[in-house]
Amino acid sequence: MSITIRHDNAKRFIGEHELACLTPAAIAANNMLAKGTGAGNDFLGWVNLPTQAKKDAAAVKKVAHEIRDNAEVLVVAGIGGSYLGARAVVESFADSFALAGAKKGSPAIVYAGNNLSGRYHNELMRYLDGKEFYVNVISKSGTTTEPAIAFRLLKEYTEKRYGEKASERIIATTDRAKGALRTLATEKKYRTFVIPDDVGGRYSVLTPVGLIPIAAAGIDIDGIIDGAIAQEKETASDSIEKNTALRYAVLRNALYAKGFATEIMVNYIPRLHFIAEWWKQLYGESEGKDQKGIFPAAVDFTTDLHSLGQYIQDGRRTLFETVLRVKSDGSDITMQKAGDDADGLNYLAGKGMHEINDTALMATVLAHTDGGVPNLALELDAVSPYTIGELLYCFEKACGISGYMLGVNPFDQPGVEAYKKNMFALLGKKGYEKEREALMARVTR
Repeated sequence: MSITIRHDNAKRFIGEHELACLTPAAIAANNMLAKGTGAGNDFLGWVNLPTQAKKDAAAVKKVAHEIRDNAEVLVVAGIGGSYLGARAVVESFADSFALAGAKKGSPAIVYAGNNLSGRYHNELMRYLDGKEFYVNVISKSGTTTEPAIAFRLLKEYTEKRYGEKASERIIATTDRAKGALRTLATEKKYRTFVIPDDVGGRYSVLTPVGLIPIAAAGIDIDGIIDGAIAQEKETASDSIEKNTALRYAVLRNALYAKGFATEIMVNYIPRLHFIAEWWKQLYGESEGKDQKGIFPAAVDFTTDLHSLGQYIQDGRRTLFETVLRVKSDGSDITMQKAGDDADGLNYLAGKGMHEINDTALMATVLAHTDGGVPNLALELDAVSPYTIGELLYCFEKACGISGYMLGVNPFDQPGVEAYKKNMFALLGKKGYEKEREALMARVTR
């Protein structure tokens, strides 16, 4: 295993007997996922998705090669699970300062349809001016407001730029047979990839939803898939020692039972920022139901030690941390000795920045644990396609197990619809006239 979870710094908060009490429920939940006997079992296609993804990889690679050969930019138009998984992986391997250098052979991956800001989308169009680009629009229905608006704008812009060849520059990842985007794609002859009926958006990173942008970024999708396959096999085990996902689900639920209702995903490697953003959606949308669930939050340390660190150290004791620790982070910088030592940093001479960063991690874990914050450690040997594939699947499996342990359906999201209905009414969408009248009396602008 190249990813492991430890709870050395949570043992003063939860006892081994508490873990033992919860383990049978976790094993039962894992078996429900395997057998398809739990709530939401019509959305369990992700459980065996890594093996299927291996079969679909050739078609994904083909279109990704075309994008890389002919475009300086790929615009991914989607929201939630339709873009977060891809972005999490792409940015895990991206050069932090490479966006301005977008070029054929190494296209920049940029995102649209994940917000309703006019300024953002205006700036996107200006960025595309003079650049060769493709658009990958991702939506099962084609009517989700944010990506639908963005795609209308991008479609018009693409048609203006490329004329009759615009359809060659647009790739639709959508439902197999129905929906507005499928209808439009058939009419316009866009190339299409399928979002499986039995895979929800937040579990879709190993479908073409995530794999096309990841492959277009030049990342080894075979390595991603192989890592996920390894976890698919490992997480079939009933052993809490051998099954990382099972252990993670038990640990976080044991802490939740003790009143720790907020989990903070802590990252010390800037390029993993969007792994935590993807994780927040996965767990927030899966578990937050029936007035239950652990609230998922995230921080980037050491940056956020200078903003949220004070609260975590001394604030209300209702949170715990899961720290992503990367043992080896590739390229490094070694601190050199300065002649005058004016900044007092000569004591660091000969140490690499990764060692210093990892020491900050250990120091912070000890401080927060002493302050009453339980800490779990999710350790990766390195950031590689294989380990990221492992991590993604491990989080997905643990989420399904954890949701069943909480007694909720981890595969629906009824609460997401509430704001949409209000927005449709307030914007005057046909069929929402009565709701609009009632809401307008409550709205202040």
